[in-house]
Amino acid sequence: MSVDVNQQIAELQAKVEALPAGKKNKLSMIVFSGDLDKMLAAMIIATGAGAMGMEVVLFFTFWGTAALRDPAKDAGGKDLMSTMFGWMLPKGRNKLALSQMHMAGMGTAMLKDLMKKKNTASLDQLFEVAAMLGVKIKVCEMSMDLMGFSRAELIDYPGMEYCGVATFLADANESSVQLFL
Repeated sequence: MSVDVNQQIAELQAKVEALPAGKKNKLSMIVFSGDLDKMLAAMIIATGAGAMGMEVVLFFTFWGTAALRDPAKDAGGKDLMSTMFGWMLPKGRNKLALSQMHMAGMGTAMLKDLMKKKNTASLDQLFEVAAMLGVKIKVCEMSMDLMGFSRAELIDYPGMEYCGVATFLADANESSVQLFL
């Protein structure tokens, strides 16, 4: 069975033309979870959308912000509650655990090993690809404040912004796709 490329192009053009007025070819995603499997899904979707030419904005909030912590950076001068959150939450994306079948770390290690064997991109590689594709990361300042995180302890990511929910809502309002992970 042969594929009619002209028909496929016409169908895609019709879909683009059917997009509501004012909507851009843009994905706005809330990254709420700090679980490894959910973070992998968010970054795979983001890099896939970026590779397809979509503008991509990731809004990291609450538990998702822990993935942006840089394990090599230490931000001192925190109050007791901020220090406690720092101890309890993963310090960086490579410390994230699975949401299911974690099994005291065994499940997470098994998944990472399987990803290597299957030559699947690691979370580090997905963040690198996202940066190359121009995927934007915006971090919720309120979540950072609640979790006791400072800008000084987060990763270096090109053009990373710090903002509030109104900024995300403005991005989402003009996006053809909105997701919550």
